[in-house]
Amino acid sequence: MGILLALFTVYLFITETLCGPHEKRLLNDLLDPYNTLERPVANESEPLQLNLALMLMQIIDVNEKDQLLVTNMWLRLEWNDVNLRWNHSDYGGVKDLRIPPHKIWKPDLLMYNSADEGFDSTYQTNIVVNSNGSCLYIPPGIFKSTCKIDITWFPFDDQKCDMKFGSWTYDGFQLDLQLHDDAGGDLSGFVTNGEWDLLGVPGKRNVIYYSCCPEPYIDITFSILIRRRTLYYFFNLIVPCVLIASMAVLGFTLPPDCGEKLSLGVTILLSLTVFLNMVAETMPATSDAVPLLGVTILLSLSVFSLMIADALPQTSEAIPLLGTYFNCIMFMVASSVVSTIMILNYHHRNADTHVMSKWVKLVLLVWMPYIMCMTRPNREDSPSKQEKKSTASSIHHLPDLEFRAKSSRSLLANVLDLDDDLRSSTRSYPGARSQVAPMPEHVVEQQQQHSTVIHRGGGNASQMAAASCLGPHRELSLILKELRTITDKLRKEEEDEEITNDWKFAAMVVDRMCLYIFTFFTVAATIAVLMSAPHVIVT
Repeated sequence: MGILLALFTVYLFITETLCGPHEKRLLNDLLDPYNTLERPVANESEPLQLNLALMLMQIIDVNEKDQLLVTNMWLRLEWNDVNLRWNHSDYGGVKDLRIPPHKIWKPDLLMYNSADEGFDSTYQTNIVVNSNGSCLYIPPGIFKSTCKIDITWFPFDDQKCDMKFGSWTYDGFQLDLQLHDDAGGDLSGFVTNGEWDLLGVPGKRNVIYYSCCPEPYIDITFSILIRRRTLYYFFNLIVPCVLIASMAVLGFTLPPDCGEKLSLGVTILLSLTVFLNMVAETMPATSDAVPLLGVTILLSLSVFSLMIADALPQTSEAIPLLGTYFNCIMFMVASSVVSTIMILNYHHRNADTHVMSKWVKLVLLVWMPYIMCMTRPNREDSPSKQEKKSTASSIHHLPDLEFRAKSSRSLLANVLDLDDDLRSSTRSYPGARSQVAPMPEHVVEQQQQHSTVIHRGGGNASQMAAASCLGPHRELSLILKELRTITDKLRKEEEDEEITNDWKFAAMVVDRMCLYIFTFFTVAATIAVLMSAPHVIVT
């Protein structure tokens, strides 16, 4: 029991020494006469020096639509209070105190560009006061600040968000605000963000003289430099856009007879419209940040202007890079739909509705196929064309009876499947035809009826002979007339088919030309966009 009593006495002695009345007495001596409204300086004509530092812990959100930056930061404020000095040996060795900020003087430091509802979003922690009068105040907070988002190079963009800190009521002659570390913010405890890479947090002390007041006003501005990580946007926006544009280009390889050429182009145009709406939702809905459609279309007509865009000054009406690219591709797809309509129009033309002019033939059937190395199939080699041409050329010379008589085997003999000696025999005597080949039954009946009529009429033998001679010649005349009709019809059909084939080949030439043009346009636009971006590192 004696040992336990001795230990208890020692414990009470130590406790009284560590947490005894010295700290209480010190607080009473310091805070009772203390005035929180007094600026703690020995000479009121001198400014109080305040050192400011910043520790960035995390980038919580970058709101492009509202142009806000939400961060988790710790502020570090240091100053010297002449009213909070003591000799620690007089107070039992107490060297520091933790005092709530509302008990002593605290600088009214605020972030000028705060967008928080309470404006000051810091947590009021205790101030650590040392015996030499130095005060250390580290308030953490979730800071919501305004940030001018420049979406010119979206999604390959870098953003600079300024955070301006300064006293709300004290000028430079009363409060000398100094940057604690010229290197800028402290990033030792920074937590990486999935969407943004932190490039640095430089700080700068600014002394501003306003026209209204002769005294200077001091502020410290920290610039948070961040770079967007483009991996998400590259695989979810750019790659689908390139694939859809490639599908639009491949649509020109479809034959016009398939029936899906126009519907494919319209579907691709609607798909690009959906993607453009997705991009527009992520951009600030302001008049100086939304892409101007007219300017965008003009830029899309000149793709190579994107390659020099980085050399032009950035104005308030900056056009987003991705929005420009999407509008270029949309303009290309819309133009491909118009071109497809023209191609289908050419393909379905015929001789009854359209006549191909000479300059159209020269351009679409001669020059353009030669430039694009297109060869038209040789239609003279087809068997049907050779047969039609030989038949038409033979029938065309039917009226020349003397030439057919001199030929070894006439066309009429070929058509009637007769020998050439028939015609020579019929010229010698009319009745010789029955000896060479049998006459058709209806011809025999007509001749018999005609002979009967002449016999009843009392005609002589010469009239009967003339009638019998006129019968075969009349039949040959009718056959020649029918053959000429068939020949004219075949010739007209061949001419119409040739005109139709010319229109179809012209449509094929325009289709191939559009394939080359839009392929070059898509590749050039993609390369121009990637090359004009400040950085194309996909992370």
